Amino acid sequence: MPIEGIFLSASVKLLFEKMSSFASSKLPTFEGIGTQLTNWTNMLRQIEALLIDAEEKQLTDRAVNLWLDDLQDLAYDLDDLVDEFATEALRQSLKAKPPQASSSKVWNPIPNFKPRDVVFNFKMRSTIEGINTRLHNSFEQCSKLNLVKIVGTTTPTKTWQKPKSTSLLKEPRVYGREKDQRKIIELLVGGGESSRNKVDVIPIVGMGGIGKTTLAQMVYNDEIVKNHFDLKAWVCVSDEFDILKITKAIYDSVTSQTCSSDNLDQAQVQLKQALAGKKFFIVLDDVWNKKYNDWNDLNSPFKDGAQGNEDCWSLFAQHAFENRSIDANPNLVSIGKKIVEKCKGLPLAAKTLSGLLRCKERDEEWVDVLCSKIWDLSHAESDILPALRLSYHHLPSHLKQCFAYCSIIPKDYEFEEEEIVLLWMAEGFIMQKREKQMEDVGARSFFQPSSTSKGSKFVMHDLINDLAHVVARDTCFRLDDKLKDQEQYRNLNKARHSSYMQEMYEGMKKFEIFDKAMHLRTFLPFGSKHKWSCYLASNVPLNLFPKLRRLRVLNMSRYCITEVPNSVADLKHLRYLNLSHTSIEKLPESLGSLYNLQTLMLRECAKLKKLPTDLGSLIDLRHLDTTNAHSLKEMPLGIGKLVSLQTLSNFIVTKNNGDQLRELGNLIYLRGKLCLSGLQNVVVPLAAREANLNDKNALDVLSMEWSVNSDDSRVQGRRI
Repeated sequence: MPIEGIFLSASVKLLFEKMSSFASSKLPTFEGIGTQLTNWTNMLRQIEALLIDAEEKQLTDRAVNLWLDDLQDLAYDLDDLVDEFATEALRQSLKAKPPQASSSKVWNPIPNFKPRDVVFNFKMRSTIEGINTRLHNSFEQCSKLNLVKIVGTTTPTKTWQKPKSTSLLKEPRVYGREKDQRKIIELLVGGGESSRNKVDVIPIVGMGGIGKTTLAQMVYNDEIVKNHFDLKAWVCVSDEFDILKITKAIYDSVTSQTCSSDNLDQAQVQLKQALAGKKFFIVLDDVWNKKYNDWNDLNSPFKDGAQGNEDCWSLFAQHAFENRSIDANPNLVSIGKKIVEKCKGLPLAAKTLSGLLRCKERDEEWVDVLCSKIWDLSHAESDILPALRLSYHHLPSHLKQCFAYCSIIPKDYEFEEEEIVLLWMAEGFIMQKREKQMEDVGARSFFQPSSTSKGSKFVMHDLINDLAHVVARDTCFRLDDKLKDQEQYRNLNKARHSSYMQEMYEGMKKFEIFDKAMHLRTFLPFGSKHKWSCYLASNVPLNLFPKLRRLRVLNMSRYCITEVPNSVADLKHLRYLNLSHTSIEKLPESLGSLYNLQTLMLRECAKLKKLPTDLGSLIDLRHLDTTNAHSLKEMPLGIGKLVSLQTLSNFIVTKNNGDQLRELGNLIYLRGKLCLSGLQNVVVPLAAREANLNDKNALDVLSMEWSVNSDDSRVQGRRI
């Protein structure tokens, strides 16, 4: 049994919040739903009191682990059910009384409302009975597990091209590698007896997280090395050791040209010619066995704790005491040094745990980490470092959800922070706080800055990615990975989140496995951001959408699709829809019934001419991105109703909708940039167009500053 456990606390809290919100809202009510919500809440509160004890005991008690597994599946289904009721109530409310432009997302109730949809009522009655039976059985079973009620919690309060790594150092300061750096440089430039071969190979070996790449980067950037070699190249190999790809990558690096040949012999001949008569230095990064324990015989310097611990302590102290004085906390220093000893000189372990302890202020919280049983657990089932397991174990429960979800991210994939935060939002992992928008609550603690990007992109360390894959268990899977065993294949009905790598041509055969994963909430392809779009058989969306009715995230970007089926309206739980870089010309009108939609991405949809007429009904919409969708001719009525909107990349002004400009004043949460196109179609005082556009008769958007483009027909604004 994997030692990484199931986390239910956050799911239960979110359920309470959702049920409470629905019960207290002024939306129409359903006959008997109030009683059901009360019963579910009461039973879940009794179970919640046992979760802290259960989530601890599951590490060693298989019966508790299995009970939590079933309860997690039940929590997902109950969440879907409550979502069904809330969505149907909202639909009926909008149908009965369309909201005014200045209204909020909650309206006055309809007296004595009873839904007329008999089919919906019959379906819900059957589903409710099933949920009640499962919840009752789960409650009875937990009484046999000798679980103890614990008040409070000990958690802290506070085809795709793999990107190439580079020689750029990510860390502002590196500790304890100077001696190793000098030794390697001596081997590289020493010559004579130390270099009898024409090509010398210097391996840097060790288990994951030890800092092999960092050491190689230090050597690669050293001035002595730069002056000694005529040519240098850096190639990231990672899991797949493909000789042709590596050969071409080296050629591209040393010549600054592209090797166009797909023939191995020709590629290697070209590379040989490029290197002929020159001294060259080539780094092959990330060449290692996936089974990290296979390297144990070579890890003796790190096992005895004698070498590297002082430097490991420096790294640990840098992060753990970032916001407090070392001298003022002698007890924490003493405990911290003992924790560092258990890290056995591994930088990744020290850095991860120091990030965890940075938020812990009491001595006993540090002692909990030092004395945890996880340090002593067997490595038999996985090669995940105990320090990483421990760091995960002490995460707040809602961050455990976010972390496990990241298991669907491919290794070495570069992503923007906002990209992953929007997905977390759509899945309900990030709770709205009064003082913060959901978009501001995301966490970077699992990621490291990408060395290949000048912007704000991140990647997951391979070991962190492996840990996420282990803790996600059956709830997440990557279509490209081979299922570990028949049990995992049978448990696909418990899978909620999936991803896969895009290929140039994709048909229904690739997605047959989704017949067994019909409870999916995430359908997420990953592909290169620098290649042509992929071709998807037209029957794939037609066949998949009716099966995946519980989707929260649907990404169809970078497919050469020209239309979206009307059946997208059946995905009533959908929060995130990405159709960027597609060939669609219009969106189905039925999309206006996706009342839960938060994010609609339409970037680079160059052929898109029209948005749904009923777009104003999407009252939960927070991000509408139509960047470079230049064929759009107008905006639908009702934009001012989208009072939660934070991203509106472009507003197109026409002679018929000039009055709508005033509605932009309702969008008080807009951030980033807003472009106004087509101002030549309305009468705007010249002074307002050349100054701040603060004429109330022209634009009632006083909280924005504006600048006019040279063609005098487009205006860009930024919230201030």
